[in-house]
Amino acid sequence: MVFRISILLVAILVAAAGLAPGPFNAWIQQQLTGIISSAGWLYLLIVFAALVFLLYLAVGRFASLRIGGEDAEPEFSNASWLAMLFATGMGIGLVFWGAAEPVSHYFKPPEGLTPGSLDAARASMRYVFFHWGLHPWAIYALIGLAMAWFQFNRGGRGLISDLLQPVIGRHHRGWIGHVVNIAAVVATAVGVATTLGFGTIQIAAGVARVTGIPDSIGTELAIIGVAFVLYMASTISGVDRGIKWLSNFNLGLAALLLAMVLVLGPTGFIFDTFTTTLGTYLNQLVNMSLRMSPFSGSTWVADWTIFYWAWWIAWAPFVGAFIARISRGRTIREFVFGVVVVPSLLGFVWFSVFGGTALWMQIIGGVDMSDAMARGYETVLFTLFDHLPLSTVLAGIAVVLLMIFFVTSADSAVLVLASMSTDTPGDPPLRRRLVWGVGVALVAATLLLAGGLDALQGIITIAALPFALLLLLVMLGLYRALNQEYLLRRRREQRARRLIMDWIAREDANPSGGD
Repeated sequence: MVFRISILLVAILVAAAGLAPGPFNAWIQQQLTGIISSAGWLYLLIVFAALVFLLYLAVGRFASLRIGGEDAEPEFSNASWLAMLFATGMGIGLVFWGAAEPVSHYFKPPEGLTPGSLDAARASMRYVFFHWGLHPWAIYALIGLAMAWFQFNRGGRGLISDLLQPVIGRHHRGWIGHVVNIAAVVATAVGVATTLGFGTIQIAAGVARVTGIPDSIGTELAIIGVAFVLYMASTISGVDRGIKWLSNFNLGLAALLLAMVLVLGPTGFIFDTFTTTLGTYLNQLVNMSLRMSPFSGSTWVADWTIFYWAWWIAWAPFVGAFIARISRGRTIREFVFGVVVVPSLLGFVWFSVFGGTALWMQIIGGVDMSDAMARGYETVLFTLFDHLPLSTVLAGIAVVLLMIFFVTSADSAVLVLASMSTDTPGDPPLRRRLVWGVGVALVAATLLLAGGLDALQGIITIAALPFALLLLLVMLGLYRALNQEYLLRRRREQRARRLIMDWIAREDANPSGGD
């Protein structure tokens, strides 16, 4: 039932966006306005609560508990594990927004700052760290840890509804559980399609830059078609082969592009930007986490922070399920550190290199990045490359990187969507993976036809709201499950300690062994 209803809802979405793109986009924007005005604060509170909860798990009494049991061992090396985490969780977004978002904040800054000022430049980098740092990875880690724990430690099916068993009892297998799973599957499909839409737009811009092929809707649809063939081939090969190999290769390619821009760009300025921004980010973390703008009426928080939080929440079932699949054998402390802290630091380095270079060009290098902004966010990165040595090589690497990130995100998503809409554990059937592969491609294509970036941003914020509320129940359910396991382990340790003490006491009372 979950599979059929989820596919039906996705088909309705595709039909509405494809047959009436104008009215569909207008309806999306109207709903978005209502949600932001009435429930925008809710996104901020829930995401901040998830971060605090994850940090508590990493340093509290549950930190030494192990996913899969005390004798479980990791299936993947640390390098492969982190590569798959990074490629699946952030890939396309980092490339798309790496230079574009800092430049956008510089010209349209938060907190009422003067556009184009040095304060705006500093705030632009600080908010980029905020949007791509600890908060999004905390959301992923929360769902990933909960799904891993219930699947490997409690014999669950790998479904979102299983996470609510400590809260709602046996109803997690009834109609309530079905509704939860349907909401999670639809939100995941929309979240993945949104990300693939961003990737398609920038791949098309990169292809135009490298080959001269015009950036048009026809080019974008052709890119989705090529990517569909590639990600289905990778999905069929499984996690141990296609997804793992592509993730490792793409992490190396991303490191190459990062190193080239670091060396060819303003290296000293980039390092200064990284250290300064990291300090101000940590210093103002709580302030930014809870900041709305009720008095000024500014829409900046809604346009950026709330959109991002909704995006991460919508992606959480997919990324969380994939993280759970590859994280058996990790302790909770190791899991939280590996999923939250390490990828955040990698993201900070990425934005310092690309965002710092873009801002240096605008402020010091005499390059007017506003022209690129006027042509679209997707052109900012390639404008940056145009003013560096080996610009064509850099652009070519970026296009390949985007395409592989597209494939790794989509093939992981197809596998997870098929698993989340199947009641039985294990790898889902090929036919179901094929259906979801087609569905994700169609959603991405129709949203691009309906309204481009505006439609993508609107639909993701709307789709994420039900799952945002669900995160609160997931935190409660996970705490109860971990607390139960912790108490059981303490009782086992105390029983073992008593047995040892009793044996020592008997030996002391009878040192000759009864002779």
